[in-house]
Amino acid sequence: MESSSKGLLTQVTQFWNLLDDLAESNPEGYEKFIQQQLKEGEQLCAAPEPWLCLQTRILKPKEKILFINLCQWKRIPAPQSNTHPVPLSIGRPEDRSETSDVYTVIDVAYNPDVLQAADKDQVKKDQLIQMAMKCIEEKLQFTLSHSYSITNFRIKGSIQRMKQNLLRMQTDPTDLREKMKKELTLEQISSTVSNPDDFQLLLPKDEVSSKTRCLIEEISSTESQVEMKEPAYELKIVADQNEKPLKIEIKVELPGINSASLCDLSVSEDDLLIEVPEKYRLYLNLPASVDTEMTTAKFIKEKATLIIIMPLV
Repeated sequence: MESSSKGLLTQVTQFWNLLDDLAESNPEGYEKFIQQQLKEGEQLCAAPEPWLCLQTRILKPKEKILFINLCQWKRIPAPQSNTHPVPLSIGRPEDRSETSDVYTVIDVAYNPDVLQAADKDQVKKDQLIQMAMKCIEEKLQFTLSHSYSITNFRIKGSIQRMKQNLLRMQTDPTDLREKMKKELTLEQISSTVSNPDDFQLLLPKDEVSSKTRCLIEEISSTESQVEMKEPAYELKIVADQNEKPLKIEIKVELPGINSASLCDLSVSEDDLLIEVPEKYRLYLNLPASVDTEMTTAKFIKEKATLIIIMPLV
């Protein structure tokens, strides 16, 4: 472990030395490199924006209503040209319920430029929709209905939930380690050309087929599909003496968990997501809108219980 840390420190030191050399020998190249890193960082932090929401049906393995959120996200690279591959990222399917209705939501992200072009061309728009549905079928082993409708709302669920879902699609750590093994030279640092061609297939420019195969493939989705249990929980609305609702209180039992650091909690105005990697997952639609800034959470170690208190808006 110590030798690994020293090796990493050595790489970081070499990297900064190369940057110092670049700043002295090629100030213009240094400025270009820094600006590119800032731009990429801004794109990575930007939230996905809803574009449209589709409603269709899953026919197999179990018949169910399916909502597909198509969104634009700067994190997804744009194709180099009309004849180059079009990147696409598919989030993990999430089952939800409203009253007695159970349905599934899947988030799909494109680069904004791709969707803006489709806004002006109905053929491209239909093609992107059909290809996304076909890719969902192939990746998730679903059979979908060929008919769909565009809903009058742009997103099913919250933007925060959609971002959390799409952010899980990470590059394989093994691939990252292999990339880090490559020696970083001054010439490589000076260059800001990126290669977005990994894990992409070609989208035809002028051809639309009724039997469209999966021509868009998600980028770097290697997350293992681990079945996680839904923990036992209790939800109650706390009211004042006049029976006016004040807050929502949720108690979640997490047997085997002894630290709050193992829990990943995400709260929006209308939903809540709790995850303990490879163990538990709880998604809830909240019965009323809550104040996310005033929401608090505490973990009782002795009882392995997480308590979330959310004041109502």
